[in-house]
Amino acid sequence: MSMARDDSRTLELIGIALVAVLILVVLPMMLDIFRLNLVGKYLTYAFVAVGLVLCWGHTGILSLGQGVFFGLGGYCMAAFLKLEASSVANTKIQSTPGIPDFMDWNQLTELPLFWIPFNSLPFALIAVIAVPTLAAFILGAPMFKRRVSGVYFAIITQALAAVMTILIVGRQGYTGGINGITDLRTLLGWDIRPDGAKYILYFVCCFLLLGTMFVARFVVASKLGRILVATRDKEERVRFSGYDVANFKIFVFCLASAMAAIGGAMFALQVGFMSPSFVGIVPSIEMVIFCAVGGRQSIVGAVIGTLLVNWGKTLFSESFPELWLFAMGGLFIAVVLAFPRGLAGLVTDQLIPRLGSWRGLGQRQPSPAPAE
Repeated sequence: MSMARDDSRTLELIGIALVAVLILVVLPMMLDIFRLNLVGKYLTYAFVAVGLVLCWGHTGILSLGQGVFFGLGGYCMAAFLKLEASSVANTKIQSTPGIPDFMDWNQLTELPLFWIPFNSLPFALIAVIAVPTLAAFILGAPMFKRRVSGVYFAIITQALAAVMTILIVGRQGYTGGINGITDLRTLLGWDIRPDGAKYILYFVCCFLLLGTMFVARFVVASKLGRILVATRDKEERVRFSGYDVANFKIFVFCLASAMAAIGGAMFALQVGFMSPSFVGIVPSIEMVIFCAVGGRQSIVGAVIGTLLVNWGKTLFSESFPELWLFAMGGLFIAVVLAFPRGLAGLVTDQLIPRLGSWRGLGQRQPSPAPAE
């Protein structure tokens, strides 16, 4: 068992190293800035997928509302960027200069109180982590303490995504409504729109993602990781052993939400806007698909699955714009039925054992001759 665990950890490290080479060296050399920026957008979704590996794959908590935390992180970052782009000089043609354009369109005459702290970048960066984590705690703590789990928890998180979308769209004077927060230009005076800036933001996203992968790997490899797996498989036995299962679930749910929020913040920086279309039920389910295709128990698999599904989605939607949603649904059904452990399961269960058996055949010593 110990040797198998060590082999798994070694494979995970090798996989992270290969992902690092792929996103830091291979893709920047092969792709133009337009396609590379698309990959950067895909990598922001990978933060959510890595969090789902901890939350769903290792703890058994299926959340169908991770888009909420992705969106909250994105909106916190977009709020700072929008205020910087809404200086008096840039908005002098408005009825009320110095406030975001969507507020002026909705006849607001001053900045709302909860927007004022977002004039500070340090506050915005703290809020990117703190607001989604607090939201996850408020949602998760009462449910886990009352032992709500399984399909009931999934339905509640899905309902949360729907409620959040309605709230954002309905309060358009404060959130930008259906259009979201757009026209994001600078970060502390640094223009984030030119190609050079997009390259820098791409590499920042890559390093943050690799750091997130190492954090997830640390959790999985620790005693906490083993307790999480035990909770997934035999929750009552863990509870009878004296552990407070609810606290472990709250922690991993909040950690996964914080990871999703970092991805949302990088999305706002790289893409230049944030809208409710990334908060609702559909994007949340798509994020689960990314994790399932790659392998819900594999950190590396989740990242690769996110890249492959989104790349295929882009290519397929360009060629068959009316059919790509059916392709996405068919892909998820096929993975669940044929490869329940995703692409990572194919590698660990099929490819590596076969390579090992072939190597064993090549190194097999001749059998000794029978004694006469």
